[in-house]
Amino acid sequence: MRIGLLTEGGYPYAPGEAHAWCDRLVRGLTGHDFEVYALSAEPRPEALHRPELPGHVRAVHTAVLGGDAPDARRRMGAPRRGRTPGRRERRRFAESFGALVAAFATVPAAGGPTGGASQEGAPADAPPAAPYGSPVSSPTSKADRFASGLYGLAELAREHRGLPALLRSEDAVRLLETACHGSRALPAAHGAQVGDLLAVTAGLARALRPLSLDWYGDGPAPGLAGVDLCHATSGGAAALPGLLARHYFGTPLLVTEYGVRLREHYLARAASPSRAPVRALLAAFQGALAAETYAQAALITPGNTHARRWQERCGADRDRLRTVYPGMDAVPFAAVADAAADDSTTLVWVGDIEPAKDLIALLHAFAEVRRAEPAATLRIIGGPGRDPQAPGYLVHCRALAAQLFPDEAADVNTVGESPVSFEEIGSPEVPTLEDAYASGAVVVLSSVIEGFPRSLVEAMFCGRATVSTDAGAVCEIIGGTGLVVPPRNPRALAEACTALLGDPDRRARLGAAARARALELFTVEQNVAAFRGIYLELISHAPVRPAARRGRGGAPQPFARPAESHVPGRWAATGAAARAAVSASRTPSWAVPAVPAVPAQERSAVPPAEAGGCAESGAAAVRGVRRPVRRDGTGEPTGVTGAKEAGQW
Repeated sequence: MRIGLLTEGGYPYAPGEAHAWCDRLVRGLTGHDFEVYALSAEPRPEALHRPELPGHVRAVHTAVLGGDAPDARRRMGAPRRGRTPGRRERRRFAESFGALVAAFATVPAAGGPTGGASQEGAPADAPPAAPYGSPVSSPTSKADRFASGLYGLAELAREHRGLPALLRSEDAVRLLETACHGSRALPAAHGAQVGDLLAVTAGLARALRPLSLDWYGDGPAPGLAGVDLCHATSGGAAALPGLLARHYFGTPLLVTEYGVRLREHYLARAASPSRAPVRALLAAFQGALAAETYAQAALITPGNTHARRWQERCGADRDRLRTVYPGMDAVPFAAVADAAADDSTTLVWVGDIEPAKDLIALLHAFAEVRRAEPAATLRIIGGPGRDPQAPGYLVHCRALAAQLFPDEAADVNTVGESPVSFEEIGSPEVPTLEDAYASGAVVVLSSVIEGFPRSLVEAMFCGRATVSTDAGAVCEIIGGTGLVVPPRNPRALAEACTALLGDPDRRARLGAAARARALELFTVEQNVAAFRGIYLELISHAPVRPAARRGRGGAPQPFARPAESHVPGRWAATGAAARAAVSASRTPSWAVPAVPAVPAQERSAVPPAEAGGCAESGAAAVRGVRRPVRRDGTGEPTGVTGAKEAGQW
């Protein structure tokens, strides 16, 4: 099977957890061929260090989401340039872009704001109250208009190579201005000025850049036309090529989100200096794109229940959601001994130091711990994170620690030492990550915003008892193997830490249970096994395109004849009557095997229902086949997808 792996900002160039997870997945699924389609914000991603890829990664295609890359236009994946758009292209662009903008920049006639507009005053880590595409907030027509505009722009980009210029043209700005100044515009967009409109059109041009790539089979290489399954490792821009592959070729789309892309966009926009109209409009667009992605995906695999709740609130069908925990490598932590029932009083915090980790609350909580356990120490191990405020936040934490815990000396001849230390991995005191966890009796997590906390799972691999705040997927990860307290509550955090420091036997029991839970649920092996089964499941339900039935040299391709085509009985209907019934019911031709025609006297004895080969059920008889919904002139659906009616997703 050939898998198109769609990534953004990570694999195979940029380091990080996203890169590590993709690399472990690819190396674990050696029975499949992979083609990597990477979107990058770096102007020259090839200049970054790229590790040696395994042999079954057949190709890596790269495209830049930022500014133009003049030296990259000749390779596959670069945005294409063409002649200046003519009147016909501008008219088509106005129709498609106008439908796209009207779908996300306006509110329903009888409803309130949709998309990101309602998020301006909401808590940063809360799911959107009424996102675009949810059945509560927006009618089907808005989703249809967004899809019509999106795929209309994609068709225009495929036929005419000037879409990037059109997206930054005066026509685009005027269309956006018309929507923002209309009576049904988003409330936050009413005050949009010319500078705001220019910023939004520039953001849309970057977000829609994948529409103009040579990845869709009309270039010198087949690209996504030759893959059997598209696997997007995040939502947003990474899923756009998968949406187009499904639109053009019917390729199944699998979307994996360990950090919901829409949530990350909301958090980033909340901290950005952009004006409110810019934030509202771009957030509404991202909400509309997420809704379309969830609607078209064959399966969505969130990494935890917290991400799953976000996806459901953003319009994802619950029947097509399946939680798959991210796999982590447990081997480096196997040598760390379980926490002994000793009298150690050291607390350890490990991670990136940034405001979301709330080390201020941890330091105040440790002041309470010191009153109950005077010999307790706190080791903060890590460096500044990627947050722009992280360096200043680290300085503030050091100053607060110096104020709360002045250097203490045993006598007049001894140099004083603070009970709080700030260290980094790789220093002489903490050479490895395993040494960091092994040095403490209790591992503490004090975050107010979390997705899937890796440091918590690593502490569990090391057999350490933990005290955590209830943020993100913490409760789901911990189960009953650690203590969980409310966030922003230093007193509750101090009481939980004091309770474990004073009870070594309890620490040992919780640590052993934590290690067993982590080895059962969060290893690389379980993650790879889950996706191996998902790949086979999705491809077994997908129709095979004639061009893909044979590979290089004419060798048969796996799954070239789906199992349904071999079912005896009514599937074996023959002759012209069978073909006519297939045409009437829109059953795909691959479901009826080609056999010699039956003489007329024999055909007359065949009952009409049987000659049709499932004529009663029509398209629903083909289990697992998903086709677009046809709509009449009013926009109402006139047909249903086979997979949804058959209950396969």
